[in-house]
Amino acid sequence: MDPRPTSTAPEPDKGLRPRSQWGTIVVVYLAGVVAAMGLGKFASVGPVIADQLGLSLSQLGWVISAVVGVGAVAGLPAGYLVRRFGADRSLVSGLVLIAVASAASMAAGDFTWLLVIRGLEGVGYLLVTIACPALILRLAQGRDRGAALSLWATFVPVGLGVSTLAGGALGSALGWRGWIGLIAGLTFAMALAVRARLPRGAGRWVAAGPVPRAGALIWPVVLAVSFCLSAMVTIPVIVLLPTLLIEEYGRSAAATGALTSVVSVLGVLGGLAVGVLLRRGVPVGVLALPGLLVVPAAWFMYGGGSQVAALTGAGVVSVANGFLAALVFAALPLVLRHLDHADVGNGVVAQAGSVGSLVGPPLFGMVADGPGFPALVPVIAAGIVVSVGALLLAGRRAARHLPDGG
Repeated sequence: MDPRPTSTAPEPDKGLRPRSQWGTIVVVYLAGVVAAMGLGKFASVGPVIADQLGLSLSQLGWVISAVVGVGAVAGLPAGYLVRRFGADRSLVSGLVLIAVASAASMAAGDFTWLLVIRGLEGVGYLLVTIACPALILRLAQGRDRGAALSLWATFVPVGLGVSTLAGGALGSALGWRGWIGLIAGLTFAMALAVRARLPRGAGRWVAAGPVPRAGALIWPVVLAVSFCLSAMVTIPVIVLLPTLLIEEYGRSAAATGALTSVVSVLGVLGGLAVGVLLRRGVPVGVLALPGLLVVPAAWFMYGGGSQVAALTGAGVVSVANGFLAALVFAALPLVLRHLDHADVGNGVVAQAGSVGSLVGPPLFGMVADGPGFPALVPVIAAGIVVSVGALLLAGRRAARHLPDGG
């Protein structure tokens, strides 16, 4: 029988059990939100940038997705890097790198410059997305860990939503370079706030164990497979929603933009729901089952034959996307052999999520351009069934091997 996963930190006295540092957890969460704002900062000003720099739509797409591409290639190595230097230092360094890269992109004059700078920004974003959940795991205690990590899982839709809404107005008022500069300044200010707020040594375990080997990462890989597949078959649903509404139902670009923003933000509700349910003691395996609602939702969206059905299906898929992502992050500490493997485990999960996010949209586009939108339903069904199955396996592991609450 496998040993219970244990924290390498000393067990606190029963009467003096430490409380979760929620104030600091919120600061760390906001650091992720600001990083996600940088991830989506080109979305609202993309047409202006393409026009001024002479970029094709394909080139603009590469600029937007380059950040995710870095994570798809380097997630696991970055996890070991964060473990080596500490999550606190890695988070501050990642935010500073994002800020510097954003400032440098203000001077971009062509596609090559912009793509290289965006790649450097992707390195910073990857450090942030690995360091933040590792820090939250250290700052939260006991059952609060699941709720805190579920909150963390909402950082992308919140950051993208804020960036999209603010970027339209501020991009028009300041110009695209001014808008990018504003994001750079905000990110640097966030780095200073994190450095001031984090307690010394928050990014390290008191006595970290040896570097985890392949055998210790089996269960994080199971969660990573689930995350990769759920991201691959749910994120493109939101990405391609404007195309569906315009081509199939004749909606205007302005209307589709507003509707897509609302649908995308629904994912936050799914993430928050996981935190509430975990605090009430609902097992991970039970929570995995609602993910199967994506299958009928996909049929409604692509085979329902009406705009209302399509929007309803997209809304359910968006909630499920946030729900499943939050469940993966919340389940990770429950399946680790040792809690001080969290940084490397987060690297595995981050890399898998980036692969799914990168592969999904072109895969869906290829299917939609070929057999058509209805052919996406079996693709989504296959991916989500395997994803939920992997979560069920991880749930059995979590139920048998609960980590210490310290």
